[in-house]
Amino acid sequence: MSIILFDDNARQTLLPLTYTRPVADLRIGILTIAEKWAKHLNTDHSFHTADYLQTKYPAKIDTDNLFINGAVCPDESLLEAIDKLKTGEALKYNDQLLAVKLNQTNAGSFDPEAKFDSIVNYPNLFVAIRYPEDVFRKNDIELRKDFQLLTKGRTSTTISATNVIIGNDFFAEEGAVAECSTFNTTNGPIYLSNDTEVWEGTHIRGAFAICEHSQVKMGTKIYGATTVGPYSRVGGEINNAVMWGYSSKGHEGYLGNSVLGEWCNIGADSNNSNLKNNYAEVKLWDYTTKGFRKTGLQFCGLIMADHAKCGINTMFNTGSVVGVGCNVFGAGFPRNFIPDFSWGGAAGLEVYELNKMLETAQKVFERREHRQFNQMEKDLLKRIFELTEEYRKF
Repeated sequence: MSIILFDDNARQTLLPLTYTRPVADLRIGILTIAEKWAKHLNTDHSFHTADYLQTKYPAKIDTDNLFINGAVCPDESLLEAIDKLKTGEALKYNDQLLAVKLNQTNAGSFDPEAKFDSIVNYPNLFVAIRYPEDVFRKNDIELRKDFQLLTKGRTSTTISATNVIIGNDFFAEEGAVAECSTFNTTNGPIYLSNDTEVWEGTHIRGAFAICEHSQVKMGTKIYGATTVGPYSRVGGEINNAVMWGYSSKGHEGYLGNSVLGEWCNIGADSNNSNLKNNYAEVKLWDYTTKGFRKTGLQFCGLIMADHAKCGINTMFNTGSVVGVGCNVFGAGFPRNFIPDFSWGGAAGLEVYELNKMLETAQKVFERREHRQFNQMEKDLLKRIFELTEEYRKF
């Protein structure tokens, strides 16, 4: 059976994070949502997403097809309900489509907004992401679930005796290296993936996960619930942040209650505020309303989309949204919404010329030999540049 993870209207409310990927390709916990479903169902997966993304993330239709909402994270109850679906049946929670099983003929014209004749109502609560802040807000729940999923029936490798491990929920994959660091799992599990490094003098309080081929630099302080994606490097102070991968925050400075996409870089001594001086509710820019939306949160920091970067000593206000392909620098606090492909900071913004942005992206990709900045990647960024033009009214 083909497993196809589809986007619903969450794709719009999760912008700018979903300009560059399907909803199910978002990382929350240790794994991406797609990886969670694939692990539970023990099968490959594909995506049903925006037309311009389908070249990179193609849908694979088979004789029998199970469409699953890409914004929804799996749990045992959901898996059981989905397993019981018959061909033609749709699983819904109120009006939200969770899953539907379709034959090859009907799968080709799948529409998540369509009406299905046979409906199964799902009665239980579940974890789903609807807004960018949900990624860090629900990261603790998903990190604990993923830890259990990935470590069940397995034994951690032994790390150096120079480290101090407090508690029992610690797991290190083969190739994980750590020296002279403390790992406190009393508030949540800690997971070190394969070929990761935790350098001397680091203090980590769970829940925490670091994915393959990433490093934590000397003297870093990390609080849960934090995830460092693959091929990344971090330092300084981090609290309840999710970095998806191929990104760097390698120096001193604070990152808290935040989400960083792929191919991002945070300059030395840069900080984000995660609490307003008057302790008021934080608002975030919303692409669907083209205005600022109340989050219901008192702590909310930085949302930074793919390919965005900032220079040294950058200061981000509470509840800042930085779009795809931005280059932020200069003294003072930049505005709370920095449109995609912007260049500048508090002193003013201008359009980051696409050819210059692509030149930088090419150089960044060259640092990762297994990733190629091919024509497909270029075309994708060109399309996003066009889609976001309306927001660059400087």
